[in-house]
Amino acid sequence: MDLFSNLWLGASTAFMPMNLFYGFVGCLLGTAIGVLPGLGPTATIAMLLPITFGLPPESALIMLAGIFYGAQYGGSTTAVLINLPGESSSVVTAIDGYQMARNGRAGAALATAALGSFFAGTVATILLAVAAPPLAAVALNFGPAEYFSLMVLGLVASVALASGSLLKAFAMIVFGLILGTVGTDVESGTPRYVFDIPELYDGLNFVAVSMGIFGICEILRNLESEQERSVGVKKVTGLMLTKEDFKRIIAPVLRGTALGSFLGVLPGGGAMLASFASYAVEKRISPNRAEFGKGAIEGVAAPEAANNAGAQTSFIPMLTLGIPGNPVMALMVGAMIIQGITPGPNVISDEPELFWGMIVSMWSGNLMLVILNLPLIGLWVRMLTVPYHLLFPAIIGFCCIGAYSINNSVFDVFVMAGFTVVGFALSKMRFEPAPLLLGFILGPMLEENLRRAMLISQGDPSIFVRSPLSLSLLIFAVAVLALVLAPSISRKREEAFTE
Repeated sequence: MDLFSNLWLGASTAFMPMNLFYGFVGCLLGTAIGVLPGLGPTATIAMLLPITFGLPPESALIMLAGIFYGAQYGGSTTAVLINLPGESSSVVTAIDGYQMARNGRAGAALATAALGSFFAGTVATILLAVAAPPLAAVALNFGPAEYFSLMVLGLVASVALASGSLLKAFAMIVFGLILGTVGTDVESGTPRYVFDIPELYDGLNFVAVSMGIFGICEILRNLESEQERSVGVKKVTGLMLTKEDFKRIIAPVLRGTALGSFLGVLPGGGAMLASFASYAVEKRISPNRAEFGKGAIEGVAAPEAANNAGAQTSFIPMLTLGIPGNPVMALMVGAMIIQGITPGPNVISDEPELFWGMIVSMWSGNLMLVILNLPLIGLWVRMLTVPYHLLFPAIIGFCCIGAYSINNSVFDVFVMAGFTVVGFALSKMRFEPAPLLLGFILGPMLEENLRRAMLISQGDPSIFVRSPLSLSLLIFAVAVLALVLAPSISRKREEAFTE
């Protein structure tokens, strides 16, 4: 009965006119930035963080969540129509979705993506509602040692699941941890890495750093390799699936939902990893695998279900443990901190309207997205014809205004510009920026729990292995690291990311 009463509380929050409006705005923006190649949910949420300062916490987080899972829907539109994924998790959708469009079945491909995403999103929302409270109850028993070990495991897992070189991913984690130490030490009051700059005494501004690395830096990369977009399908018809289509997509959608729900919870996992893994599974076990790459409807159904399920279950560790599993969740943690909410297991008990309102809003948001994606497909097709050189000046201007408005400080604009240069240089050297942001967010929490644990034990480091739970988490972290460093696993990992 507690679950139903909590869902009722969530419904009363999510269906408030203001929250419905901001949920709709988030879904609409998410779809739009998913449709427009060159923007993604990470960059968009980073740019919109300043706007959330003046909103109630429930409205702000419902809107940001809508942007995240809305982008998973919108990304499939460009993948199908112009073979250019609007979102990284839609890369594999383009393989068969575009071939279906060339074969005159663009409507069926888009309908499959929307319906598969809606089903997966609904299942993932139910999993979130059922699994999050008991997980948070367990986390309430965590002490500083257990939290430190959990964060170490999260950072190790994010390195293991990051694409590219393990050494580079590890370097990004360390760089992020160092950036997190900038400012005045809470325990001793000693300034660290401030270089006599008064604005740095409170630390680097999270919004300015994330807007630079993920917002403007993304624009520079897109300008460097801007592609001419030509929409081959001007009018999409045939949005109704046939009985044969339904028979072929049921099993892939179920498998994609299950795989995406599991991978979304893992640190470093989420929507992109889920969609790639789901496509690889279907390509191996589908009875119609000969059609893959030529317009197999299973090649659209499975990854689209997986990426939406992965996007929504990635909220589980963020809401219950305060541990972000990917850059978007790191930004969500930042948004909660900005709103004065401490991420972690106490959110359910301290902010029940926020927690359950977000869960219910995910289901209503998925319903909105089906309505936005199918009937308004003509609008999204027209949006694809907007030249990128007309969009980017407005986006850069918006970023500068947002960075300045946080503290009414020009220094934050310079911080954003500086990290734009840093992010662009890192991308040129093939460093993935996502681990940097995770290290930056988790660094202060990692240090705080380390120092608390050492104070409790009076400087005895054995506190981290005396607790069975802390010891288990550390052993698991070491095992994960040893596994990915093993030569055979390392080669297979590189092959998997290359594929």
